[in-house]
Amino acid sequence: MRRIPLSALIGLLFVALYFIGAIFAGLIAPYGMAEVVGDVWEPASAQHWLGTDSIGRDLLSRLIYGGQTTILIATAATLLSFTVGATLGLTAAVMGGWADQALSRFIDLIMSIPALIFALVVLSVMPVTIGVLILVMGLLDSTRVFRLSRAVAVDINVMDYVEAAKLRGEGNRWVIFHEILPNALSPLVAEMGLRFIFMVLFISTLSFLGLGVQPPLADWGGIVKENKDGIIYGIPAALIPAFAIATLAISVNLVADWILNMTTSLKGGRDG
Repeated sequence: MRRIPLSALIGLLFVALYFIGAIFAGLIAPYGMAEVVGDVWEPASAQHWLGTDSIGRDLLSRLIYGGQTTILIATAATLLSFTVGATLGLTAAVMGGWADQALSRFIDLIMSIPALIFALVVLSVMPVTIGVLILVMGLLDSTRVFRLSRAVAVDINVMDYVEAAKLRGEGNRWVIFHEILPNALSPLVAEMGLRFIFMVLFISTLSFLGLGVQPPLADWGGIVKENKDGIIYGIPAALIPAFAIATLAISVNLVADWILNMTTSLKGGRDG
């Protein structure tokens, strides 16, 4: 930890800032999420640090509450996708045979349909709630996690220590969670950061298209949609949440790269 690079330190700082803001949004935000407190698109002032939005709500408050919603949905969907995808991927690699083929071909079928189109079709016929968004996003993204975890597990499954565990009579559950998973964590942790950012972009895209977080709830993609017309008049209200999305994406990637390098170095040191 004392040798943490500057880039990772900056990434950690921004990630911590965003997550603290999301957790304590109700205490930090100066106004309510949907409270109209001024005129349309007021400039930044002492009362409204980032100005107001398209209907006179405090933009800073909307940004804080929007971050809470965006990060909550992205985090929950990422955890769901890794729980489902990694479990199925590791299981398929260990079991092999018809079970592996059936799961792999089913995943190929789902992945053949673009995720955004699939989500738009599903959400157009279902009630758009936060729970439904998490479920749809998490299950769709679990296909990518399945492919990665299976590919990693196939290589690990032929290692001597895995064969030794099987010869001892250990079951598939033991082999998956005690032999393969600990040795597959490094690429999975790095991928988790990338999938989290994909979820942030995914929910923001859905909200911008009108099938994501529904008003009066705020999220960053929805704030961009609400204020996009202001760009024509030189009003930057739509660019502020876009900047938040960009900085969060860069920060998480910096942290994920550092964690990947650190775990790889530690693993190499233990093997040596």
